[in-house]
Amino acid sequence: MGLGYVGLPLAVEKAKVGFKVLGIDQNASRVSMLNSGLNYIQDVNDDELRKLVEKKSLSAVNDFSVLPEQDIIIICVPTPLNDYHEPDLSYIESVTKEISSKLRIGQMIILESTSFPGTTQEFILPSLESTGLKVGKDFFLAFSPERVDPGNKRYSTKNTTKVVGGVTPLCLEIAQLLYTQTIVNVVPVSSASVAEMTKVFENTYRAVNIALVNELMMLCNKMNISVWEVVDAAATKPFGIQTFYPGPGVGGHCIPIDPFYLSWKARQFDYSTRFIELAGEINIQVNYYVVDKVIKALNKSRKPVKGSIVFVLGIAYKKDINDYRESPALKIMQTLKEEGAELVFYDPYIKSMPGSDGKAIEADWVELSKEELRKSDLVLIITDHSNIDYEMVVKESNIVVDTRNATKNVMSERNKIILI
Repeated sequence: MGLGYVGLPLAVEKAKVGFKVLGIDQNASRVSMLNSGLNYIQDVNDDELRKLVEKKSLSAVNDFSVLPEQDIIIICVPTPLNDYHEPDLSYIESVTKEISSKLRIGQMIILESTSFPGTTQEFILPSLESTGLKVGKDFFLAFSPERVDPGNKRYSTKNTTKVVGGVTPLCLEIAQLLYTQTIVNVVPVSSASVAEMTKVFENTYRAVNIALVNELMMLCNKMNISVWEVVDAAATKPFGIQTFYPGPGVGGHCIPIDPFYLSWKARQFDYSTRFIELAGEINIQVNYYVVDKVIKALNKSRKPVKGSIVFVLGIAYKKDINDYRESPALKIMQTLKEEGAELVFYDPYIKSMPGSDGKAIEADWVELSKEELRKSDLVLIITDHSNIDYEMVVKESNIVVDTRNATKNVMSERNKIILI
């Protein structure tokens, strides 16, 4: 259930080893593309998908009437935050109602969508047991967190270790058996809540360390020290440190969201996760720090931000992918637009401008050409895609604000470059 960045790669892996897989998605375009053998997820192999569809091992629908026919139901739906940075479980609640209304004896239900500890047993289980069927006897329920890293060439769904926790021992046994058919290493834990906490801890760990290096970046800026040189020097220590780099903010489907799920849950126990919440605040603050850098860079050129043409280079949340979910580019561009800047952008993987917080951002995709760079008052590098000629970018630009140290190998005209 859900054929996005998590659901489709998982569906392909299951179909490859002989399962007959049916995807359910409310996005009619996705359903149509999949049934035509057309791929829309970067990490899925085009030929593998097409062959599986041709063999009728993989197909998709956009209604729930097929649920009673399925032996295993895996939930891979979004779990965003609402306007108040609180968990939005509406997608989980919606599909759980559909499952409950059609639940039959013998089915296995697994939640993969990231959520706070307790979601499986406190939200999904009561709905399923309201049918009169009993977990561990009539149906089976587990949580196994997705560990998708879009664009990762080394780790895929198959070779990324899978954690799984069942509501009962038999639920765990069946879920573990399912995943061992397609995944190299499966790690069982004692409960669904432990598996849920594992997932939010993994991403909170990254969020906190990114916040630390982002705060160091802002301090180094005041002290006129290169944070990039500091981090690279620290990385030479062979023990006791893991390298995290600063940037314009955090993006993606996990790091900007998961820590808030955990801090929200903690408040139910009259406990404040101050460290985690502070990290979230710092990673949001960095968006505005970048905007301030742009404004100051334009001021040095005797140009106001209002009416200046800002060329944004890269809007994906990380390099070499086409995923812009929660990308810091969206907030930064929206804020620059509100300050009066005229925006254009180039991203080799994304050619239409998504909105921010439900608002459309007025910015046209343009070619990465000498002419477009020269027309712009400032180039803002937000995503350090590997297939960009940064030597040319610096040479043809008036000013470059580089939030990723993408220009580190550019030796000429470094006076044009402003690192965050």
